[in-house]
Amino acid sequence: MDVEQVERTAKELVPPGKGLLAADESFGTIGKRFEAVGIEANEETRRQYREMLLTTEEIGEYISGVILFDETIRQSTSDGKTMIEVLQEQGIIPGIKVDRSTVDLPLAPGEKYTQGLDGLRERLEEYVEMGARFTKWRAVITIGDGIPTVKCVESNARALALYAAFSQEAGLVPVVEPEVVIDGDHSIEHSFEVNEWALRSTYTAMYEQGVHLEGTLLKPNFVINGKDASEQASVEDVARYTIECFKRSVPAAVPGIVLLSGGQSGEDATAHLNAMKSMYDNLPWEVSFSWARALQGRPMEIWGGEEQNVPEAQKVFQHRARMASAATTGDYSREMEQEQAA
Repeated sequence: MDVEQVERTAKELVPPGKGLLAADESFGTIGKRFEAVGIEANEETRRQYREMLLTTEEIGEYISGVILFDETIRQSTSDGKTMIEVLQEQGIIPGIKVDRSTVDLPLAPGEKYTQGLDGLRERLEEYVEMGARFTKWRAVITIGDGIPTVKCVESNARALALYAAFSQEAGLVPVVEPEVVIDGDHSIEHSFEVNEWALRSTYTAMYEQGVHLEGTLLKPNFVINGKDASEQASVEDVARYTIECFKRSVPAAVPGIVLLSGGQSGEDATAHLNAMKSMYDNLPWEVSFSWARALQGRPMEIWGGEEQNVPEAQKVFQHRARMASAATTGDYSREMEQEQAA
C-alpha cells in the first residue's frame, strides 16, 4: 500500500466547500427512478443522463469526486471523451462503486448482506488502469422488530473492512458506507443507538484488518427518526444527534465524513448538513456530502429523457451542487433556494 498516496487522495476528496456526487446507481435503482419520471431505462439513456450531469459547467467548484457505476466508467460522451476524461478536465476525482449489491442475509429475515468480495482484487486493478482513485462499498442495516441482529451488523462490518483493505492494497481510497436506512417508525433515539453500534463495529473490524484510517472516508447516514415515525425530529435535533453519534464512534484519524442523503429531499439534506456545520466548530474530521438523489432528483425530472431539456436540468443540478457546497461551510439558508426560482 502506498500510504502517502491514499492519504493525499482522501484529503483531496474533502476540501472545504466541496463534496461527492454519487452517480453509481445500479441498473435496478436508476431504472425505478427513470420509470417514476417517465424515462425509458436502457444503456443509451443512462449514458445520456450521466453525460448531462458530468458535463455541467462549473461543477468542479462544488464537487471534488464522483462515484461511478461499472457501466458508466466504461462509457464515453457524445463527443468521444471517456467519462473519466470529462471528470479530470473539471478537476474532479473519479471513483467507482465496487460492491455487487445486497442479498438476503441467510437465516435472518428482513436483513441484508452486501456481496462482491470475490474477484475484487482483480476488478480493482482494472479500475486503477482506467483512472479511478477511490472506491465505495455500501452495507445496509435495517431497524425493525428484533433487528438489526448481531450477525447482520458484524458480518457487514467485516465485509466493509475487507473491502477497505483490498482497496488500499490497490492504492485506492475506500469510502466506507454502513447505511442505517430510514425505513420504519423508529425514534431518533433508537436510530442513535443502532448507528453507534454499526459504526463502532465497522471501525473495530477495520482495525483488525489493518486498514489505514488516514486513507479512508466514511459515508454514513444522518441520525434521523424513521420516515414513518409519528414525530419527526427538528433540523437542529438531527444535527445534534448525528454529530454526537460520530463523536462517540468515528476515530479522529479519519480525514472526512461525507454524509449520504438517504432519500431526503435536496433541501432537507442541505439544511441538516448546514445545521451541523453551524452548530459545531473544530471537529476532528471534515464533514461534507456524498449525495445521489438530493443532487439529482429535480434535474432528472426536468430532463425527462429529452435533449431540449438538458440546459435547464444542468442549471438546476449546478444550483443544487452550489447549495450543498454552501452547507459544508455553514453558509446555506432556505432563502438561497429562491435564487434558482428567480
